[in-house]
Amino acid sequence: MKALITGATSGIGRSMARKLSQKGWQLILTGRNEAVLRQLQAELGEGTEIIAADLADKSEVFRVYEFCKNKGVGMLVNNAGYGIFGKFDETDLTDELNMINVNITALHILTKLFLRDFKKRDSGIILNVASAAGFMTGPLLSSYYATKNYVLRLSLAIYEELRRDRSNVTVTVLCPGPVDTNFNNRAGVSFSVKPISADYAAEYALKKALAGKLFAIPGLSVRAGIWGSRLVPNRVLGAITYNIQKAKKPASDKNGAGSK
Repeated sequence: MKALITGATSGIGRSMARKLSQKGWQLILTGRNEAVLRQLQAELGEGTEIIAADLADKSEVFRVYEFCKNKGVGMLVNNAGYGIFGKFDETDLTDELNMINVNITALHILTKLFLRDFKKRDSGIILNVASAAGFMTGPLLSSYYATKNYVLRLSLAIYEELRRDRSNVTVTVLCPGPVDTNFNNRAGVSFSVKPISADYAAEYALKKALAGKLFAIPGLSVRAGIWGSRLVPNRVLGAITYNIQKAKKPASDKNGAGSK
């Protein structure tokens, strides 16, 4: 059993690497920071390979696939992603395009390529890390929320195609609320909402993925909020989300929660 994990150097990705290693999986780990990847490789020991790559660059995404394609990968974990906080007309366009490349384009490419391989042998697991944000619009984190909507809807569509094909390949989409990761530091804000741990999010997601479940939504309150949001008109929901995002503070003001 071998898994490829993107965004493996911190947060949920690192926790998933540790937990899968404990379960006996061999791993291929990717992220931008080669030094951290090497540290994690040394920690996890034999059976762990690394490939440093910047998934904002399409050519790097294809390089990761070429590195993995003949190594018997049976699980793809698309975890890499980040957000940018601010009004849409004020955020940096280059930063946003890079975020879209990581959150959407890289995930899209790897999902398509590995899905083709998995379907040929009629086995494999795809675990896409989205967010509770994928069910909503997100003023002040507009582009991030939009990318997670994409991840969620793509995963749902693939799930239905696989179901109709009666395929043994499965897709699971992780949709957590606030998670204690480096996400908010990178986005430039911090939450006042208490987060769940990255370890808990990872354990919950892997349990659902290994069981072939479509949704992995850790936390009863998050599940209730997601399903309840379906009853709220979009304009009202957008206003509520704006007020929640506006309450965020600069990350430098507080050692705070991350989120996915």
